[in-house]
Amino acid sequence: MQVIGVVGLPASGKGEFSRIAKDMSIPVVVMGDVVRKEVSDAGLKLTDKNMGDMSRCLRQGMGMDALAKLTIPLIENIKSKAVLIDGIRGDSEVETFMRNFRDFHLIAVESSFETRLKRLRERGRSDDQIDEKGLKNRDERETGWGLLNAMSMADYILQNEGTIEEFESNARKLLEEIRKLK
Repeated sequence: MQVIGVVGLPASGKGEFSRIAKDMSIPVVVMGDVVRKEVSDAGLKLTDKNMGDMSRCLRQGMGMDALAKLTIPLIENIKSKAVLIDGIRGDSEVETFMRNFRDFHLIAVESSFETRLKRLRERGRSDDQIDEKGLKNRDERETGWGLLNAMSMADYILQNEGTIEEFESNARKLLEEIRKLK
């Protein structure tokens, strides 16, 4: 099975990249959904604070690759030639996926702080911080988990500063290129 990971700072375009993969019939496993489920199971509201606290708790109890460990069984249960993992947050997660999946490829999606802040304001998800301070805090939290190290391990870098149409075209080309490597 070919496993494609996507990594990037909050609101860089990982979710949009995943939507494009789904449109191309590539199943997507969202690591954030593992955290959302844990938050919901604990009877908590889906807020940025609760998501961050739960992620921290899971990592403290299971190691920095906790979310990767919880995600691997979900990936293995999918019957497909390729699967996309959305939401990698650290280098230890990348290393865990590399150890568990021989055919693993990592894509970093990059966008400026200003572009990401604008997107957060537009999408309005309950766990999003929509002001500059909130995004800076979220960036600091996630980079503390090794996010920048994970991004530096990427096999491919996809810039996301233009239109959605440009991003979609570039993402499709990249996914097609990776799928041909099989």
